[in-house]
Amino acid sequence: MHDVLDIIRNVQTLYAVGPTLGILKDFERVVDELDLNIRYYIEGNIKTTEIFDGRPFELIVVNSADSINISLSRQEPIFIKIISLDEFYFFEGENGQERKGNFDQVLKLKEISVVLVPNLNKFFSKGKISENTIRIDFSSPVTAVSYYRSAISVGQVNKSSSVIEIGLVSPLKDKAQAVLNELIKQYNIDAVEDRNMISQNTANFIENRLAIITGELDTVESGKVEFKQENRVTDIAAEGQIFLENASDFKNRQLEVETQLSLVNTMITNLQGSSATDLLPANIGIENNGVPQLIENYNRIVLERNRLLRSATESNPLVISITSQLLGLKSNILQSMQNARTALRISRNDLRNQDAQIGSKISSIPSKEKQIRSITRQQEIKEELYLYLLKKREETSISLAVTTPKAKVVDYAYSSNAPISPKKQIIMLTALIIGLLIPFLFIYARNLLDNKIRNRNFVERKSKDVPVIGEIPLLDNTEDELVQSNDRSVLAESFRILRTNLQYLFVSSSPQNDNAKCIFITSTVKGEGKTFVSVNLALTLANSGNKVLIIGADLRNPQLQRYMTDVQRTKRGVTEYLINNGVPSNDFIFQSELNANMSIMISGAIPPNPAELWLQPRATELFEEVRQAYDYVIVDTAPSMLVTDTFLINKHADIMLYVIRAGFTEKRLLDFPLDNIKNGKLKNVSFVLNSVSLANFGYGNKYGYSYGDTEQTFWEKVKKSFKR
Repeated sequence: MHDVLDIIRNVQTLYAVGPTLGILKDFERVVDELDLNIRYYIEGNIKTTEIFDGRPFELIVVNSADSINISLSRQEPIFIKIISLDEFYFFEGENGQERKGNFDQVLKLKEISVVLVPNLNKFFSKGKISENTIRIDFSSPVTAVSYYRSAISVGQVNKSSSVIEIGLVSPLKDKAQAVLNELIKQYNIDAVEDRNMISQNTANFIENRLAIITGELDTVESGKVEFKQENRVTDIAAEGQIFLENASDFKNRQLEVETQLSLVNTMITNLQGSSATDLLPANIGIENNGVPQLIENYNRIVLERNRLLRSATESNPLVISITSQLLGLKSNILQSMQNARTALRISRNDLRNQDAQIGSKISSIPSKEKQIRSITRQQEIKEELYLYLLKKREETSISLAVTTPKAKVVDYAYSSNAPISPKKQIIMLTALIIGLLIPFLFIYARNLLDNKIRNRNFVERKSKDVPVIGEIPLLDNTEDELVQSNDRSVLAESFRILRTNLQYLFVSSSPQNDNAKCIFITSTVKGEGKTFVSVNLALTLANSGNKVLIIGADLRNPQLQRYMTDVQRTKRGVTEYLINNGVPSNDFIFQSELNANMSIMISGAIPPNPAELWLQPRATELFEEVRQAYDYVIVDTAPSMLVTDTFLINKHADIMLYVIRAGFTEKRLLDFPLDNIKNGKLKNVSFVLNSVSLANFGYGNKYGYSYGDTEQTFWEKVKKSFKR
């Protein structure tokens, strides 16, 4: 398991030391072996496809290795168009000049020199050479190594397994397989080289040590020989045994010599102290060959003399002759004994000298044995080390001969039939999610950032006590902005609904009198469509047979004139009525051309002091007069947030319609009317939501189309737009 983890760490850190080592390592070797820094593409009409195994030629860079990295990184792509088996056209860069080149010849480019080696067998198509242009891109080997190093993935098959899995995601299956197979090959080669390097270093070390040990062993053996030669020894133990045996023999011989010498001395003393006729001791152990015989002859003659003396006297000549013979024989015996004593003394001294020499030799044996054992010990150590190194040298030689790769390949690189990426299902699912998510995010962000009122729901949530009695649709440029007689459009239906809701409000409210109902129409700021609502509400009420008067009460910025002719715009109006006391209101009211039941009292000239005019009693007289003559009085007032005019005259209103324009009025502006309603400055207020898109209609959506009308076709709408 540890070996597997080491392999994983090694593979994950391939090329970690970089090119500064000066040698190719693993991925560097892979890039160099497969030329991965040179890529071939077939340019088609729709897309450009990279090729690897089926490339029609091999490009070989012939530059020196010193400058190849910089040169390749600066070299522009080259484009090749093969025209025959021997020739081709080429140009450098997108706008390079076209030139002709030959295969197997050096081709000089801007940064490098190359040779194109043809392999056109796969490039033929029914006898014709393909007309596709081949593009060749260059990059430095370092860049290619960095790319593939980051693209490789390594991991264990499972936690308890000793098998690792190496993967590479690439659009080219054959290229990815070749890279992975070559990577493992180079990894094993590198591992074998590392092991061989260790074994070779070990072998070199052993050889050096063998040479040293051989010299030391030769020195020890030579010293041993010299020691034996100097001390004249072969085997100290055997020689010591011999010396001990010789010493014992010398002791025995010394004892014998001393015994003989003692006997000889005793015999000499006895001879010197005895008479000539005394018998001598015989067989006493003297080993002198002549002395025992002489003693035996001497004793025989003494016995013969003694026998003669028994019958004769000492004066007997025979006795005298025998006595004289005894004296001579005794003298000879004494002389022999003295000679024997001298010889024994010499033998004793000689034995003593030899014994002393043997003793000296025996005493020197321990010292010599110590020296020879020291020499022998060194010799044995050197011999043991020498034999051990010889054994290790053989083991190292065997290891060099049978080095195996570090990693075993279970399965060579293979590719899946289904694409790894992009996954069709994942892309479709992602597209679906994005397709749903983006609109929702857009809607959420738009609603989050939107500060405009869009529909009645917001108004009703904000103003729970103030009703929304009408929604006016948003009109496009092709639609009429005025309600027509017998009009069944969405605009007309929305104002009819507003008219109906007003009837309910009039029933629930308590008007000032039984005459005309006075309806004030205002807004927060200008541009919210209060004049538009005023005119169309008046037309809707007039279409139902009611006598309606619309008054332009916005003296500062009158907008009612937009719905009148040029002649009507020149007439006098509210301003002139307020400043001319005693003149009846009928003099300032004229019949509208829009509807026979509708009259108009325009604002007239713009005064310098509108607020002061509305504070005059003449203003009250105006509303009292018109109430007597009409069924409904529609008052188009000024924006209530900008000026105070509406607050000055709102006491004359039976119902106040507060216009809010969807998509225009800011949400924060809704607080203004609500605060004034709460404070009592505005009374009997109801909201009307103007310019509501059909999608945001709270009710009445597409009412005109769903009730009696058939929806127009696309071409009918086009024809209608042209007619307008």
